[in-house]
Amino acid sequence: MRGLWIAVGTAVMLSGVASATKGAQPLKPIMEKCKISFVGSKPDGTRHAGGFKKFKIDAQADFESPENSSIRVEIDTASLWADDPRLAAHLKSPDFFDVRKYPKAVFESTKIETADANNATITGKLKLLDKVADLTVPAQVEVTEDAVSLKANFKLDRFKWGMTYGEGQINKDVEVTVEFHFRR
Repeated sequence: MRGLWIAVGTAVMLSGVASATKGAQPLKPIMEKCKISFVGSKPDGTRHAGGFKKFKIDAQADFESPENSSIRVEIDTASLWADDPRLAAHLKSPDFFDVRKYPKAVFESTKIETADANNATITGKLKLLDKVADLTVPAQVEVTEDAVSLKANFKLDRFKWGMTYGEGQINKDVEVTVEFHFRR
């Protein structure tokens, strides 16, 4: 049963299958415990942390058939923060997220697979900068009688969405960490 749930919790990240099945139950996010963060780096090893303060999560869990579960995450790109205020302003500019033109980034799951009781893979579409590309996220899931927690660590190739500023001076892969907590 826990393995089935993993599919739902994992769908977290950043998702939603076109329609929820009659067996799917909504999960209620505990937003004060949820976070989306990232670390960008340069070839010389310099690293900068950042993330998003505002996002919405819509997750549906089907405990009997996890493949019918879904997750959709809508990120308010203007809520971006970074460890340096000047960097945060630059990341919001047209060189990167262009938050005025593209105020939202959306991830919608298209497939959820469970590997075992604590691991799942969430596949979906990420729309960023008005471009849509596939994204597969490995996730660790913990299920209790009253809660579901999901944690995902993965690399995102920003070039897939046309975010190529600083090519050669800034690494194209960004380390992303997602932590979502839900009430059942």
